[in-house]
Amino acid sequence: MRKSFLALAFLSLSAHAEFSIPGFELVHTVPVETDLATPDLRGPTEVWCQLFDSAKKTIDIAQFYVSGKPGEPLETVINHLKAASDRGVKIRFLLDKHGLGISEKATVAKLKAIPNLTFKLIDYSKVGGGIIHAKYFVVDGKEAYVGSQNFDWRSLKEIHEAGLRVTDTKVAKQMQAIFNVDWHAQQLIAEGKKVPVLNHQVVHADESQTSYLVASPNAYNPPGVGDSETELPKLLAKAKKEVLVQVMEYAPLSYAPGIRPYYAVIDDAIRATAQRGVKVKMLVADWNTKEPEISYLKSLEVLPNVEIKIVSIPEAKEGFIPYARVIHTKAMDIDDKIAWVGTSNWEGGYMDNSRNLEVVMQDPKMAKRIGEMARQLWNSPYAKKLDINKTYPRPHPGSAK
Repeated sequence: MRKSFLALAFLSLSAHAEFSIPGFELVHTVPVETDLATPDLRGPTEVWCQLFDSAKKTIDIAQFYVSGKPGEPLETVINHLKAASDRGVKIRFLLDKHGLGISEKATVAKLKAIPNLTFKLIDYSKVGGGIIHAKYFVVDGKEAYVGSQNFDWRSLKEIHEAGLRVTDTKVAKQMQAIFNVDWHAQQLIAEGKKVPVLNHQVVHADESQTSYLVASPNAYNPPGVGDSETELPKLLAKAKKEVLVQVMEYAPLSYAPGIRPYYAVIDDAIRATAQRGVKVKMLVADWNTKEPEISYLKSLEVLPNVEIKIVSIPEAKEGFIPYARVIHTKAMDIDDKIAWVGTSNWEGGYMDNSRNLEVVMQDPKMAKRIGEMARQLWNSPYAKKLDINKTYPRPHPGSAK
């Protein structure tokens, strides 16, 4: 009965249409029990399973952490991953060492038990100084997936997420090259060796391409992959009318014990964009209301041409779910002409020293669809205008306080 239910649930997902441009399909997780329906977008469970089913030789996966739950969608995904293994597909799974502590032990054990799957931990702080925060996988070196969804059952149904199925061969190969760099780095660290710097100067993206990949950290990007930290301000500088941003957390601060270092790169770019008369609309999660982050958000909200809304997804009917019911999408629409979909929060520690991937698509069709997704959320009852006079409660995403 249970298998039949899961099969029916999976098949029901196929009722969604597919929204795509050449090389990229937009994939969306709609939090269940909300009215944020996007019937023209497929969900990640269907897309991930389809990609795993198509694998003939290899699947390479990089994640910060993993977390499954019996009977939930990630169980279906893992079953399809195992089926690929049973067909002889070689699988490499790279997990950040710092994410192991928040990973669900049974999920880790289930992955390790899959035949033909090699599971490795990497301490990325010994590479770029941060973590592997990117969430992506590559199939046969020619197709891929990248987005905000973690390898977590909640990311497949309880969190607002967005990602891309990548059939653009050039971008998929670049993602494969990134994985290979990090897989090799893990081997060097295990042998007690230093990971060599690949780029001593900033590598700028090739903006002559209609679509292209950027990544961080710049020093450890393979040849041909531009620097995301440099590219984001450059794109904002191109805006002429309106920028729509969806991101879980924003703050001009880096992560560090005690006083957090100031990180001005993105903040300066947003302020300069607004100063030129461009409307900047930003959607952030209610997890972003702690201090000092909320004070920095308020300092943006008071500026002309800047509007910020705090998004709160209602608790599920089943009750409180830790680290769920939140917007986690990292996407941007510039003038309905340029789209940005990636894995970074807009804070220090993401685009400077952690492994993250972002895709830029200079395509009005994709940009408008990203914009529509943002406007749906912006105009929903879940989004409330940031009140500069309000004292916001400290969020407790891991407990029901």
